[in-house]
Amino acid sequence: MVDHGVVIRRHELTDQEWELLAPLIPRAKTGRPRVEDRQVVNGMVYKIRTGISWRDLPERYGPWKTVYTRFRRYALDGVLTRALQQIQARADAADDIDWLVQIDSTIVRAHQHAAATGRKGGPTAGDPDDHALNRSRGGLSTKIHLACDGRGWPLAVALTLGQRHDSICARLLLERIRVPRTGSGRPRCRPDQVVADKAYSSRTFRAYLCKRGIACIIPEKKDQQRHRRNRGRRGGQPPAFDRQAYCRRNVIERCFNQLKGFRGIVTRYDKTATSYEAAVSLASFLLWVRSV
Repeated sequence: MVDHGVVIRRHELTDQEWELLAPLIPRAKTGRPRVEDRQVVNGMVYKIRTGISWRDLPERYGPWKTVYTRFRRYALDGVLTRALQQIQARADAADDIDWLVQIDSTIVRAHQHAAATGRKGGPTAGDPDDHALNRSRGGLSTKIHLACDGRGWPLAVALTLGQRHDSICARLLLERIRVPRTGSGRPRCRPDQVVADKAYSSRTFRAYLCKRGIACIIPEKKDQQRHRRNRGRRGGQPPAFDRQAYCRRNVIERCFNQLKGFRGIVTRYDKTATSYEAAVSLASFLLWVRSV
């Protein structure tokens, strides 16, 4: 028997993925008939999967301006971030989130077209002045700060300049973790444990985690060990460190590898930080769908 349903092409949403995403897409109640939502979202997915420019989108996704305009609207309204949170809530209700949270960062190179952020009238609303983009010896770059659960599924993301130190964004990153409850109650924001490398080994960050009741699994830097020993008794005891739990830190590296399977993520083509972060959120949503 021939199936006359929707033909699913490469780099497009499956029926299961669209079923999860469709209720989260805002719908216009008035105005002219518009291009079908699934068709437009498929164009967004195709774009970040392949890394092509908006103008080169295949005609089957409708006018490229329509796809871009709706993507930009979703980015500014936080639609894709909320979609990511909703699928996280579904996983949390099924007890499928491992709250041994891992944090790290990765630098992505930005295409020269991403540098054309100058606009008449100043910066775009909702975007930082620097657009999380700077130029160093290696060229244009942006740093993605990521928090994932113990199974390697993204929980929160933040963008900074490529040369920004990891520890500066650590607190902001953890405060972006907000997994809504399917029933009543406030969103879950506090991990059980946080695993990070030596870049996050600062007394300020350790004190912040301790104040929130979060166990930290962070190795101590050699210079910190030396300073503590030089102070003798006043240096105090070394911080607790679970070496066996730290061995699981490779999970976040695998999460980065999956995100960088999207050509629109591994190289930044988006001019604004809001659009690029929305693309990372959409890619993260697609990774989560596989686990549900």
